[in-house]
Amino acid sequence: MAIKLVADSGATKCEWCLIQPRKTTSFATQGLSPYFLGKEAMTDIIRKEVLPNLSKNTSIDSVHFYGTGLGNPNHAKMVNKVLKSIFPSSKIEVNTDILAAARALCGNENGIACILGTGSNSCYYNGKKIVKNRAGIGYILGDEGSGAYLGKKVVQYYLYETFDAELMEKFKKQYGLSPTEILENVYQKPLANRYLASFTLFLAENRGHYMIENIIEDGLNDFFYQHLLKYKEIWEYPINFIGSVAFGFSDILQELCTAYEFKVGKILQKPMEGLIAYHR
Repeated sequence: MAIKLVADSGATKCEWCLIQPRKTTSFATQGLSPYFLGKEAMTDIIRKEVLPNLSKNTSIDSVHFYGTGLGNPNHAKMVNKVLKSIFPSSKIEVNTDILAAARALCGNENGIACILGTGSNSCYYNGKKIVKNRAGIGYILGDEGSGAYLGKKVVQYYLYETFDAELMEKFKKQYGLSPTEILENVYQKPLANRYLASFTLFLAENRGHYMIENIIEDGLNDFFYQHLLKYKEIWEYPINFIGSVAFGFSDILQELCTAYEFKVGKILQKPMEGLIAYHR
């Protein structure tokens, strides 16, 4: 069996797994996103954080890197060059996070694969490749069902004082944020999407309150309406989900699939387990 190094990277964290004939070794490094890192910075991180986790006498046959921003050909080319410079004798494969989700969730079978994390994405996968993709248009204009989308609703309900007295008090006590501070974080500071997504914790901690349940259900239903219903294959193959939002609110996803009469497949928090099975 060939020795393979598999990576799944977001902007904040990158998970790695070395797949060998009789064992797997997992570890994590900081995120390797071409949106935020150039060639030199990425090379430096891999040399300092990845190589120390690999035995010096290990001959890696192939490196499979999945990550955000790699739908951009220039980003993919840059990451490929970085990996080739560090693993010159290895076969290098650089792919998008949505293909990682599809392979992890569907393996070699047909299905709909969805990412519901900080952002959202979806595709129809035929067991070999992505045939159709309905990517999000970013947290400002879209990303329905994502953490940023749901978190934005939490902030709106607080700033507009739509929350009832109980939730208003809980939000104030938990975060201690003034409207000015919230607006500065959203409009003036970087990574506003991750900032907004952080408020999904408030949703998770207050399940059962009708306003909280409405935000979650409406936000996820918007993803179904704007994206899933656009696939004609949705009635034929199972829908699979991956990501922190999907895993955390899996009960709502199950209910929506039942209401729409969709077949539910897998719901995973992270893709690595499925990617290990796929690449074995």
